[in-house]
Amino acid sequence: MSERLDRAARTRSRLAACALDLFERHGYDTTTTAQIAAAAGVSEMTLFRHFPTKDHLVAHDPYDPSIADAVAAQPSSLAPLARTTAGIRSAWAALPDVETMDVRRRVRIAAYTPSLTAAMYASTHATENAIAAALIDGGAERAQAHIAAAATLAALTASLLDWAQTDGGALGDAVMRALDVLDGTT
Repeated sequence: MSERLDRAARTRSRLAACALDLFERHGYDTTTTAQIAAAAGVSEMTLFRHFPTKDHLVAHDPYDPSIADAVAAQPSSLAPLARTTAGIRSAWAALPDVETMDVRRRVRIAAYTPSLTAAMYASTHATENAIAAALIDGGAERAQAHIAAAATLAALTASLLDWAQTDGGALGDAVMRALDVLDGTT
């Protein structure tokens, strides 16, 4: 079982790496899923087992459940925005080391590809809804929960887009910079 999971993780990683290489060389819109699969040495069906759509290779965020859980774990006595930023700080600290270069490449490709805008917003909206639901479940008023989640995601997106277009700084610094602004510490 473990060998199968390891093989699946290696395949997923190889597909993502090949996709990023092709997107950077030829552009997202002109690169086909068949080209990505061929570069990774797998079938197109295998690609779609790992990534249900082409845009998932760039715009998918696998951390929504851990972010929502971390927000939910914050004291309900905190205001929704403070609870959200504290939860994201906690979730970030618990994540394994993130491949900064891969994230930078993904965000950069998304930032320069207008056809990915909808996928980026869909991914952000899913995260926003997960955070808002965690806040509401903890007793926050619905509108306040959605405003806090939206403000946090807007700040994170702005910081990540700025970070991706530069070659310096760590991903964590960009995340913390956005949260510091929201917390009023910057």
